[in-house]
Amino acid sequence: MKSSIIAALISGFIASTSMVATAQAADVDFPSLNTVGSSQLTVEADMAEVNVEVVIKAKTALEAKTASDKAVANFLARLEKSGIDKELVQSANINLQPQYHYEKNKPNQLIGYSASRRITVTVMDLANLNRILDSALEQGINRINNIALKSSKEAQYVEQARMAAIKDAQQKAKILAEGFGEKLDGIWQISYFEQRPIQPVMLRMNSEAKGFDAGQSYQQGQVTIQDRVEVTYRLK
Repeated sequence: MKSSIIAALISGFIASTSMVATAQAADVDFPSLNTVGSSQLTVEADMAEVNVEVVIKAKTALEAKTASDKAVANFLARLEKSGIDKELVQSANINLQPQYHYEKNKPNQLIGYSASRRITVTVMDLANLNRILDSALEQGINRINNIALKSSKEAQYVEQARMAAIKDAQQKAKILAEGFGEKLDGIWQISYFEQRPIQPVMLRMNSEAKGFDAGQSYQQGQVTIQDRVEVTYRLK
């Protein structure tokens, strides 16, 4: 009984595999050439996205919440005073968690609460980055999670990378066809999957780390923009 069931499953799998293979073969029933065009641009970063966080531990939930809200409010006020547009600042809701002391063979003991809130600031001028980080630390923000470098001309560079990938595919197809003594007869299919720029993360530390200096390390950051396109050509 088991043997017959297994045989039936195997037969079904083979049949389905054959159908897929046949369908794939039927998709292209003419001479064709597949090429992949790719490109990569490395551009200078001129802006950044900063993610900072305040984490407060206190005996009661109210104390933890009050202290974290105060730090966030002070930092937001500092940003507004320095001329940072509110649209460039995003403040997350509070995350409040009980803190327990764990000891073997004993019930967990509640020892306090931890409250945390994150703030994301888009810095349009890298020259202001260090000042904003200092402001965050001065107002009680005690963690700098990351700083992602970006380019204000990202859309323009993405378009350039896309056109470079297209030209790369065209050039490869032409050279390959000529190398095999064939001629291209137009495009049959184009497959494109949009790529996201690679934005390097420059920092991840808390305010207690020794040697904290965010000065000159951001001024020469770079962003890598890649693109890729797959093209299937007909051959004459």
